[in-house]
Amino acid sequence: MTASPRPRLIATDLDGTLLCSGGTVTSRTAAALAAAEAAGVQVVFVTGRPPRWMQHLGPHIGGHGVAICSNGGAVVDVRRGELLETHPLDPAGTLTVVDLLRAELPGTAFAFEFPGGFAREPEYNVAMWESDKEHPVGTAAELFADGRVDGLFKLLGKHPDLGPDEFLDRARAAVGPLAEVTRSSPIPLIEISAPGVTKASSLARWCAQQGIGADEVVAFGDMPNDLEMLAWAGRSYAVANAHPLVLAAVAHHTVSNEQDGVAAVIETLL
Repeated sequence: MTASPRPRLIATDLDGTLLCSGGTVTSRTAAALAAAEAAGVQVVFVTGRPPRWMQHLGPHIGGHGVAICSNGGAVVDVRRGELLETHPLDPAGTLTVVDLLRAELPGTAFAFEFPGGFAREPEYNVAMWESDKEHPVGTAAELFADGRVDGLFKLLGKHPDLGPDEFLDRARAAVGPLAEVTRSSPIPLIEISAPGVTKASSLARWCAQQGIGADEVVAFGDMPNDLEMLAWAGRSYAVANAHPLVLAAVAHHTVSNEQDGVAAVIETLL
């Protein structure tokens, strides 16, 4: 790995890229992030995680400033836990997307991320820790009709049988230009944003506000939901454990998340 010009901003995915499998960062990675900011390089986390999950990462990602969450659907001030902006889906358009996916992929169940929290359809199974919380439950039509998912910035779809890549491909074909459809999970789970809303679009907007060009950004990722961001940034890296599509699309590779792949590159850049 040879030295490259120092960037002005580092944009990194979290799960599978920066974080270890247990959802933490090593002391080496924490030190690399701190060194980057001490050198005047801005660190931005760009993740599929919703804003409400960022509080769990506080002890691991420290006081670094901004997280672009929900694949670009929301921007969060990590230090203050403040929601800075959202890019919501249109309710009528979302219900059309739901109907199309139900028709093309029977058995798909849906969940909803919005500024007030999380909601799900009864058939959408959640993890044990998630089910212990109070979340609205109802069909998509019911949840929109009574305003319980107002400001929706991420729609999730889960299928009981299909493989993850097949589910993504068929969902994209069914939805077309009505929404952005991607995935970041090893299970058949698709993530849907408003048309034109991706990690790349929100990162580009943030950088423009800071007077930072794409050629001054180094980005890291591992899954299909990172592809637009990795294509936009001036220099991008795929970790060794990345999805085959990402490994094929990105020219620069680093070692895996478990081997501090992001930190290895940051240390070289600094």
